[in-house]
Amino acid sequence: MAVEIELKARLDDYAPVKERLSLVGDYCCSYKKSDSYWLPAQPAAGISVPASGVRVRRESGIDAAGAAHESVLATYKIKEISGGIEVNNECEFTVSDAGLFEALLGRLGLRRAVRKEKEGWAWTIPPQDSGQSPILAELSQVAGLGWFLEIEIMAADDCEQIVEESRRRLFALLEKLEIPAEWIETRPYTVMLREKEEE
Repeated sequence: MAVEIELKARLDDYAPVKERLSLVGDYCCSYKKSDSYWLPAQPAAGISVPASGVRVRRESGIDAAGAAHESVLATYKIKEISGGIEVNNECEFTVSDAGLFEALLGRLGLRRAVRKEKEGWAWTIPPQDSGQSPILAELSQVAGLGWFLEIEIMAADDCEQIVEESRRRLFALLEKLEIPAEWIETRPYTVMLREKEEE
């Protein structure tokens, strides 16, 4: 299980951030991501589902070389948020048939609870030290919510030293991109989408 250390910030204007990302990072791709979050219809004995549920993501896009790509990914995470940083134990795998997999989730007692649509661009920010992982930066417009920057580091484990080093690197990148720390959004997209539905 990989450990994803990330933060996201809400943006009023994406254009200056896109320009700065192009200066500090290597462009990866454009993307469209259509996510369905599956949660238990009712609490069921013997079935343990993370609070974030199971996400089924249909993704398409065009990479830096102009090649198109498509995939379906299933993901579940165990989340922890501390000081604006999200540390997720994440399990992700590809699915060959989204419809059949979602039918299986339904048979297991889960229901589609939230949908999320986002599109944007991604960059990798090279590490300064050879022992570090690159930072993935995604500039996304989330339908119904607006523009966000998501920056993340995939780590081998969630030991305190690695999380703290990753926190410093993520905040340093935020500063380099001229994004105030006050713009950090700690609520998951699913919570924001539910809140918007209830308005």
